[in-house]
Parts: sequence; structure tokens; C-alpha cells
Amino acid sequence: MGPFDAEYVPSAWEPIAAEVERYERSGGTEPSELVGSEWMILWTVGASSGKVRKTPLVRVTDGEGNYCVIGSAGGSPTDPAWVVNLRAHGIARIQDGPAAVDMSVREADGDEKASWWARAMNVWPDYDNYQSSTERVIPLFVLEPQV
Repeated sequence: MGPFDAEYVPSAWEPIAAEVERYERSGGTEPSELVGSEWMILWTVGASSGKVRKTPLVRVTDGEGNYCVIGSAGGSPTDPAWVVNLRAHGIARIQDGPAAVDMSVREADGDEKASWWARAMNVWPDYDNYQSSTERVIPLFVLEPQV
């Protein structure tokens, strides 16, 4: 049994739980009310609970099977909870359409972060606004298929 076979616990914030439900029901074909039409579901394993968590996020990909996720939380002063989960376990699952792929995760910085950030800005132009509205450095994670 793998880490993503653990019990799924929907978000306590109803809009997130509803978006995950919408995605799974439609296979990602219905647009998200929170993150638009370019979206995917990030699966993480709770750092403390060990339970599966699912979060709708903007889809940022290089077209070659790699993705990035940005812990912007709309520019809030704290990282979203899923950032802690990625840092704790270094794995995730991306559900992009009907397929779900297990990924290795690493936090990016420097030129690699800048390159992915630029790609993300093409999909969701508010990322720069989010960074300028908070004192924390917004983390960016690169996800690559596990081999």
C-alpha cells in the first residue's frame, strides 16, 4: 500500500472541497471557480496526519511531464498547508485530467525558480502581485514523474 492509498480527508474550507469534487466529477473539464480553466489537483500526504489531502491549483507544466506548484496562498503572510506536506515528504501526486501521476518534489530557487515563475506568470499573471503583497518568499516546487 502506497502513501496515496491513505484515507482522503477533504479540506475543512468548503470551497476547496467543492472544487476537488468538481474536478473529480468532470475529469477537470469544468473550469474552477477559484483558479480558472487551467487547473489540476495536487495530492499531498499530511506531514502530521499521514492522510491524503487534495488541493486545486493552477496547472503549470513544461509540456514534458514536469509541473510546478507555487505556494502563493494569494499573497497571504503564511504558506498554504500543502507546502509543509511537500517539504516533509518530497512526494506528491498530480491529477491532470483523468490521469494521476506520482511525482518527486523539490523546492526550486535561483535561475530554475525564475524560469518556472515566468512560465507560471503566463498562466496566472497575479503571482507577481501575490509576491509583492507579502514579506515571505513564496515557495515554488518542481514536480517530476517518479521513475
